[in-house]
Amino acid sequence: MIIGNREFSSDTHIMAIINLTPDSFYSPSRHLKDSLAAAERAVKEGAAVLDLGAQSTRPGYAEVPAEEELARLIGPLREIRRRLDVPISVDTYFAKTARAALDEGADMINDIWGLTHDKDMAKAIAGHDAAVCIMHNAKRPLSGDIWGPIEKFLHDSAELALGAGIKREKICLDGGIGFAKDRAQNLELLNGYGRLKALGYPLLLGASMKSLFGGDVNDRLGQTLAATRLAVREGVTFVRVHDVKNNLSAIRSIAEA
Repeated sequence: MIIGNREFSSDTHIMAIINLTPDSFYSPSRHLKDSLAAAERAVKEGAAVLDLGAQSTRPGYAEVPAEEELARLIGPLREIRRRLDVPISVDTYFAKTARAALDEGADMINDIWGLTHDKDMAKAIAGHDAAVCIMHNAKRPLSGDIWGPIEKFLHDSAELALGAGIKREKICLDGGIGFAKDRAQNLELLNGYGRLKALGYPLLLGASMKSLFGGDVNDRLGQTLAATRLAVREGVTFVRVHDVKNNLSAIRSIAEA
């Protein structure tokens, strides 16, 4: 997988969450006012990629338009890009936001709708020779077998990316834990995550502190670390997490075992 000027091997790498929102579900991840310091700390602790998001997608979120998303995003992105030589991903499903972010030096778009929300998204990414993370999502909750719909969506979206001109080596896939799935389905997806490798692309796992683990959001680190260790065992290329230091320790504990 190539993101910006870096090529990522089959090892498991950390994508650090930097939320530029006032309402993301895990309050310690909100860094609209201290984004550079948060980014510098994440890199110092071992993050390989930074993922900036200016649109909360927590359960029951209220969408903000691309203009407001950009108002939150561009200043921090410029500053981080100027100060840090690290691949930067931007979490958005608007092509307008993607284009502006890529113009400012972002290297990757992380699209929770897998290029299906905005018909211009794949073209915008291809036009900048950027990378993409394609996540599974659906307008209605899944029912019955989850694997068929997830695998078909990811396959079709990857084909859409290739058809638009996005390079195969710049595509990764995310099964979409927490999106259009109930708790039992999320746990089934997590525990079988390696199955998605059959689609032929690197995988990203985004389970950090999510509600499938139950309990209070501030008490979910242990389950998050267990998910990270599972990701290492399953050959997942990226884990998208809030706590870089502890997740890196979890990765190393498996790699060194």
